[in-house]
Amino acid sequence: MPLGLVALVGAPNVGKSTLFNRMLGQRLSIVEDTPGITRDRLYGTAEWLTRKFRLVDTGGIEIQKAPFQEEIRAQALIAIEEADVIVFVCDGKVGVTSDDLAVAKLLYRSDRPVLVAVNKIDNVESIPEVAEFYSLGLGDPIPCSGSHGIGVGDLLDKIVSLLPNKAEEDFGDAIAFSLIGRPNVGKSSLTNRLLGEERVIVKNLAGTTRDSIDTPFSDGENNYVAIDTAGLVKKGRIYEAVDKYAALRALAAIDRSKVAVLVIDASVGVIDQDRHVCGYALDAKKGIVVVVNKWDLAPKGTQQQDFEADLRKRFKFIDYAEVIFVSAATGRGIEKILPAVRRAYESCSRRVSTSILNQIIQDAQQMNPTPEFNHGRLKIMYASQVSTFPPTFVMFCNDPNFAHFSYTRYLENQLRDSFDFAGTPIHIIYRQRQ
Repeated sequence: MPLGLVALVGAPNVGKSTLFNRMLGQRLSIVEDTPGITRDRLYGTAEWLTRKFRLVDTGGIEIQKAPFQEEIRAQALIAIEEADVIVFVCDGKVGVTSDDLAVAKLLYRSDRPVLVAVNKIDNVESIPEVAEFYSLGLGDPIPCSGSHGIGVGDLLDKIVSLLPNKAEEDFGDAIAFSLIGRPNVGKSSLTNRLLGEERVIVKNLAGTTRDSIDTPFSDGENNYVAIDTAGLVKKGRIYEAVDKYAALRALAAIDRSKVAVLVIDASVGVIDQDRHVCGYALDAKKGIVVVVNKWDLAPKGTQQQDFEADLRKRFKFIDYAEVIFVSAATGRGIEKILPAVRRAYESCSRRVSTSILNQIIQDAQQMNPTPEFNHGRLKIMYASQVSTFPPTFVMFCNDPNFAHFSYTRYLENQLRDSFDFAGTPIHIIYRQRQ
């Protein structure tokens, strides 16, 4: 099911970021600390009552040379345009302010559900003060404290109840893939090369593509849907409201695709921002193909094997991804992209028979016994593949708390050595066998 989007809006200093971190830090949060990824904390994927959703803190929007009220207005307008549920955060210690009234006035125009979260209510004695926020005219205010967690569960209950049930987008037999990357790395040019026609506007200007564009096509053997996305940029580089708007669209495009094609600019080289963008696809557990574009503009004397070695050193967390060198301008290597996308897609959909899977896991434990961790030693009695996209395996064991990260990595490598999982992440879950 596609993820719903929940946006936190409100005036500065009301505690949006604290509430944001608290909501992502709940016990059921699926935010992972994967080594090597720099994450933009303005975005997160959370889970509550088995329902996953994307959470965005619009407080990070900065508009150069814009009046203060205009900046707040831009945040609210983006939420109104893109979010499925809007959480209007107010400061319970300060009371209703003119900024709150200005945001409320904008939210009246929205057809999205709005929840008023009165933050900084740190004890029950302060709850009566919440009544003042009924004057905003946006329904029952919900008292909470991002700092102490008070009332956050009630707020999440309400959010989940309001999220729409979005049907999985049916692309039929087509392989849907998104092209992601920093602005001006050549995503639109690559799309046009793949399609053989000028279907996407291309200019030598960063950020030309603002919306995601779906284009169905066929190579004669397989059907595809190319989703060209706006360039993703880091928090400190987002100065215009339209850039935040485009980033939300790009995240949605990643959700809708099965494979993400990460485009890197060879003329610039691999930079931290590329890893940051890759983190979005990795968080979404999508198949990944790395395309190094503009190889014709790479610094003179640069060798592919050296470039790839540096890339893989920086991207250790996706060492399973295929790397392709191309030039959208000359057409060199373009014919390698679709086969790589197809291979990643097939890997994502691959299933392993239960009997063979259990033999591999048992052999792995015999070859490399589990280490002692958390005052115990993991013992896996039975394994089963429960889903695809990505391939997800449940390890029924004596105690999940005994599972060390390094051993999970070892099991993943054993699975990769036994089966062709190139291009796809592998998700391993531990469950205690009763």
